[in-house]
Amino acid sequence: MLTLTRPRAVIFDMDGLLLDSERVALAFFEQASKELGAPWTAELGLSMVGRTAKDSNQLILDAFGTDFPIDAHRARFGELYEAAIVAGEIPIKPFVRELLDYLEGTGIPCAVATSTHRPRAEAKLGRAQLLPKFVALACGDEVTRGKPAPDIYELAALRLSVEPRDCLALEDSNAGVRAAVSANMQTVMVPDLLKPDADIRRYGVPVVASLKDVLVALM
Repeated sequence: MLTLTRPRAVIFDMDGLLLDSERVALAFFEQASKELGAPWTAELGLSMVGRTAKDSNQLILDAFGTDFPIDAHRARFGELYEAAIVAGEIPIKPFVRELLDYLEGTGIPCAVATSTHRPRAEAKLGRAQLLPKFVALACGDEVTRGKPAPDIYELAALRLSVEPRDCLALEDSNAGVRAAVSANMQTVMVPDLLKPDADIRRYGVPVVASLKDVLVALM
């Protein structure tokens, strides 16, 4: 059973944790790759989970070669993904609303720490009617180093005016867990597409089935 120290603030990852968006995004990355004649693989897609656009682009170039038209690839992906956002095709993960409502009712402020750039993050959270639940956002275009570096989580804590050690971080990806642990936050992993790597287990990070486990532990 999950046991948590009651936090002064909770910081959420977005993709794969609040929104069931990773599968949608990877399908569009694959489509864009195939349209450009590139041999997309599931392994490449999973390596990008939790990473910034800059870091993801580098992973793609490492796989396809430095002459791959990365700007055209990113633009095509953007067209497909933005259309899905506008159409409301990105579902909310289970127990997100219940947990956010509980935290709001108990006066615990919440933030988002996401590798996604701010305009797209705000659009996705707004379309899902989640944006008003968050006091602050820290986004991938607002830090020099993306996850697994701690910068995004440290920025989120700063914007909440709460010390990182007093925050609870909720993550689905290994890169995100490493970032939150490096920021000295109490961290829980709720896996989506990725199972916890061996080092995550060594950190002693709790791994739970859904956000319901977090809600129950905080009540």
